[in-house]
Amino acid sequence: MTTKYYFILACILVLFWMLLSGHTSVLLLTLGFASIVLVTWLVSRMDRNDNAPVRVLFSMKFFSYLGWLIWQVIITNIDVAKRIWNPSLPIKPASRKIKVKIKDPLIKTIYANSITLTPGTVTTEVGEDYFIVHALNSEGLDELEEGDMERRLLCLEERQ
Repeated sequence: MTTKYYFILACILVLFWMLLSGHTSVLLLTLGFASIVLVTWLVSRMDRNDNAPVRVLFSMKFFSYLGWLIWQVIITNIDVAKRIWNPSLPIKPASRKIKVKIKDPLIKTIYANSITLTPGTVTTEVGEDYFIVHALNSEGLDELEEGDMERRLLCLEERQ
């Protein structure tokens, strides 16, 4: 990896730290800077040792996917809340094997975690070409099988 990569990583960490911290005292800025230097150094050592540097997916398609995923989390949160508060809406837990076309391990991990992050669904098993997903109802599994989430992630895989 190039020095440029580690510089960009450190800049992203600085922005993230400032966003989460919000503190500007000299002590906290110094500790934050030391933490960022340590993390960047550890990442560079891990990259040298395993010969498999971390790929960063920062692209417009990735940020577009994140925006879409956040919207899906909001929508499914509302749906789960309605199902909890309204006894006439069914909660019939279901589990199903979902076929997966994604081959890239990083994108497949993002897919499985996205399913689990969405309220009402959880990925319980990851296979070579399938996931086993548990959901509050079969409608959530039907939506997964329609493949909108997977199509959005396949675009990221094609980028690689």
